Amino acid sequence: MQSLLDRMHDAAALCEDTMRRYFASKDTEKTTLYRAMEYGVMGGGKRIRPFLTLEFCRMLGGSDAAALPYAAAIEMIHNFSLIHDDMPCMDNDDLRRGSPTTHKVFGEAQALIAGDALIFAAFDCALSGVSDAESQNRALRELALAAGADGMCEGQMIDMESDGVQIPFERLLALHAHKTGALIRAAAKLGVIAAGGDDAAMAAADAYGSGIGLAFQIVDDVLDVYGSTETLGKSVGSDAKNEKSTFLSFMNADEAMAYAARVTKEATDAIAGYPASETLISLGEWLLHRTY
Repeated sequence: MQSLLDRMHDAAALCEDTMRRYFASKDTEKTTLYRAMEYGVMGGGKRIRPFLTLEFCRMLGGSDAAALPYAAAIEMIHNFSLIHDDMPCMDNDDLRRGSPTTHKVFGEAQALIAGDALIFAAFDCALSGVSDAESQNRALRELALAAGADGMCEGQMIDMESDGVQIPFERLLALHAHKTGALIRAAAKLGVIAAGGDDAAMAAADAYGSGIGLAFQIVDDVLDVYGSTETLGKSVGSDAKNEKSTFLSFMNADEAMAYAARVTKEATDAIAGYPASETLISLGEWLLHRTY
C-alpha cells in the first residue's frame, strides 16, 4: 500500500500539474501579473487542501478528473490569502516556504493585484472540469462562502482587530474557525461534491474539516514558538512580534497538543464508518504530529 507521504506527494503533483496547465491555457505572454500569480501559487507547500478534496472524492468512489479542478481552485484561494497575509499591512513576513514572499519579489502593489487575480482564477479553474453544472454551482458556492465574508476574510478581519489585544478564548475559536477552518472544511466538501456524495457525507466532511482545521491551527501556534525557521521555511515568532493571541495565550504547549489530539480524534471519528477512510484518518494523525 502506498504510504501517506507518497500519496500526498502524488496528489500535490497532480494539483500542481492542473494549475500549470490552467496557466498555460491562457493566451497571454508572461506578464508581471501572471508571473506574480504563478510565483505565489507554484512555490511548493504541503498542498493539504487539494489533498483533502482528492481523498474525500476517492473515499466516495469519485474520479480524480472530477476532483482536480476543485482541488486546484481551493489551492489558488489558499495562496491568494497567503500572498495578502504576508504583506506589510498584515503580518509583514519576508519568507514563505523558504523563499522571499511575493511582495518582496514583485512589490507590494503587484502582490496585492496578483492575490486578487488568483481569486478569480480559482473560480475559472473550478468551471474547467468534467463535472455537470449542478456540481459546479455547488462547488462555486462552497468556495465563495469559505473565502469571503462568511469565512476566511472574516477570520482575517478578526485577526487584524485582535493585534495587541488579549481576546477571549471563544473569540480565538471563532477567528480560526473562519480564517483556517473555513477553507479546510470547504476542501473536504468539494471532494464530496465532486463524487456526488449525499448529505450525510457532506456532514461528515464538515465535521472532519472542523476538527482537522482547529488542530492544524493549534499545532501552528506551537510551532511558531518552538519550531525553527529552517524547518518551517518561514519566519518564527511572528505571533509574538505582532502581539497576537494564540492557543498558547491560554494554555501551555502540552495542554495545547492534548487539545489538538482530542479534536483530531473527533474529526477522524466522523469518517471512520466509511470503508475507504484510512488515508484521511492517517492524515489527521500526521498533521497532529508534524514538525513543519
